[in-house]
Amino acid sequence: MHIGPASIACSAVTSARFGAAPPKGQETRLHLALLGEMQARDAAGRSVLPRGRKARALLAILAIEGARVPRDRLTGLLWSRRGRAQARGSLRQAVHELQGALARLGGGLLLAERDHLGLAAAAVAVDVRALATVDFAQPVLPSGLDAPLLGDLVGLDPAFEEWREAEQDRLRAGLASHAEMAAGEGKAPEAVLAVAERLLGRDPGLEPAWRAALGVHLGRGERDAATVVARRCRVALQEVGRRPDAATAALLDRLLPRDEPYMLEGGRAGRDGRPTLGVLPFRCLPGSSPAGGPAGEPGQDEGLGEGLAEEITTALSRFRWISLVPGAALAPLALAPPGDPAWMRLGLDLLLTGMVQRSESGLRVTVRLLDLRAGGAVVWTRRFDRPDGDPLAVQDAVAAATAAQLDPELLLHEARRAEAGLAGSGAWSLLLRAIAAVYRLDQGRERYVEAGSLFAAAVAADPTCGAAHAWWAYWHLLLVGQGWAADPARSMREAGALAERGIMLDPLDARATTIAGHVYAFLGHRVAEAIALHQRALVQNPNLPLAWVFSGFALSYAGEHEEALRRIRHGRALSPDDPHSFFFEHAEMLPLLLSGDHAGVVALGRQALLLNPNLSSTLKGYLAACGLAGLPEEAARVRERLLALEPGFGVGEALRRSALQRDEDLDLYARGLRLAGLPD
Repeated sequence: MHIGPASIACSAVTSARFGAAPPKGQETRLHLALLGEMQARDAAGRSVLPRGRKARALLAILAIEGARVPRDRLTGLLWSRRGRAQARGSLRQAVHELQGALARLGGGLLLAERDHLGLAAAAVAVDVRALATVDFAQPVLPSGLDAPLLGDLVGLDPAFEEWREAEQDRLRAGLASHAEMAAGEGKAPEAVLAVAERLLGRDPGLEPAWRAALGVHLGRGERDAATVVARRCRVALQEVGRRPDAATAALLDRLLPRDEPYMLEGGRAGRDGRPTLGVLPFRCLPGSSPAGGPAGEPGQDEGLGEGLAEEITTALSRFRWISLVPGAALAPLALAPPGDPAWMRLGLDLLLTGMVQRSESGLRVTVRLLDLRAGGAVVWTRRFDRPDGDPLAVQDAVAAATAAQLDPELLLHEARRAEAGLAGSGAWSLLLRAIAAVYRLDQGRERYVEAGSLFAAAVAADPTCGAAHAWWAYWHLLLVGQGWAADPARSMREAGALAERGIMLDPLDARATTIAGHVYAFLGHRVAEAIALHQRALVQNPNLPLAWVFSGFALSYAGEHEEALRRIRHGRALSPDDPHSFFFEHAEMLPLLLSGDHAGVVALGRQALLLNPNLSSTLKGYLAACGLAGLPEEAARVRERLLALEPGFGVGEALRRSALQRDEDLDLYARGLRLAGLPD
């Protein structure tokens, strides 16, 4: 396999930039994990992570830069919208907080000079250093290889975000180049292939990763498999608007006919630009047997694999924004690998595949979603472990969880494509871009308010789209809940009108129905009507977590706190990693508060605040619980945060907005807020 000078140079630069592990003999006092959610721990494993996001970002920058960093550069990255004097003052505060967090580790770790800051690199271990020196021959590779860099600090500041993305790209390019070299040397082909595929799932335009995958297949003499990867590569590069470089082009020319079209046709058959998805029968692999039983044989679970595909297709069909291809149309192509032109001719955008394997403890079901528009890149995967029992029960449980968890992930995936200009310019593309803002409350009021114009444009482009009306109503709901509405009464009226219009346009859309119900309850205080609408939504789609959570809200408003908790927790269990999980935790806080579990509310409030510090509705329940639990210091911090988001908010306004129906619930809520120091 050809390894170009650019690839070697990239890997060398990455290694030099992020350094090696601390020298032998040097005591490591600080362990930093920067891939995924940031962590900072001492040698005993205790967290020393600063509370403030800017202080965390400062620590991360110093760790990654690996040298003395000018203070002006740090203020430019973290406070790019402030004046120099104000930014300098903010930096001093962040340094003070960071010094306090690291104090238990001893002196000399944070190097603070008049014009520069730095870390004592020899005393710090950073996980990103492992990316430049991964040994693919190890039986277990480091976790989080493809996780986003500083994933919990995304969007902190425009300049910081640009820096973070550049560093993330540099890390992934270095790892991909390292994988390419390992492939060229024939080292650990399975591990190299796995890492390459994981990287391509994050960035389908990463050419060294494509060359690594191609190199593995060619090195093993698997020309057919290499040809499929080459086709995927060509399509993926076209999707991201990139021409292959010389090294990649040479491999593609070697594997693909010169007269084969550069862009394979297909995958654009969805209605109104919406994605078209197919579910293949799941492969059933032999595995270890249950205790005392015969070893699993190939094909013994074929009925289960076919049944899973059918059940998942049925469950997904209830999400009316997804176009589905019947399983009968896919069965003849089950042996064709993803990326084969046969799939393209079928007009699929997305393909759901899976495997079933038996073990001594039960069944393991693995599900993967491939984006055929990006050359078959893996965009989502889940694993479900189930006890070996009734096959129909296994099918029902896995299908319900798959549909519930795939829906929000696919919405966000399609939204990212729309933001990148890959989903056309019609009503559906506009709606996707607006929905993305609903999932990004942490970007602040200005960005959130801008999304309102996208919803308006989507409705203007297609006045018959029930989903657009329903999501726009939900946008108004959050606008009022956040205290961001210039005219809350007007927003309430518009939300109600939009919700009713959405149901009229599509009476079978469970999402529109449950959003309408929540608007009725939260904004209109029409709780009985809301409960009926949520029940209807659950009949329409029992795998929609949002309907379970909104139903729980309405029941808690009505005073049925035990049933409310059951429903909310069922919704959370359906989709434990939902992008709006912070909202689900917020929902659980209300019935817990009104049931007297104030400590439980405080614990949930702390967790939800980490996931989304800008959801003011969370802060209100959290604040009331702090008051009732007798936590004045914590209450003061929460109150300060709430009033920063909603200046002038008081107990009277809280009661006016509340949809609680019982006087005793309103009295308890008000008492907690007053005990926490919130003015009337």
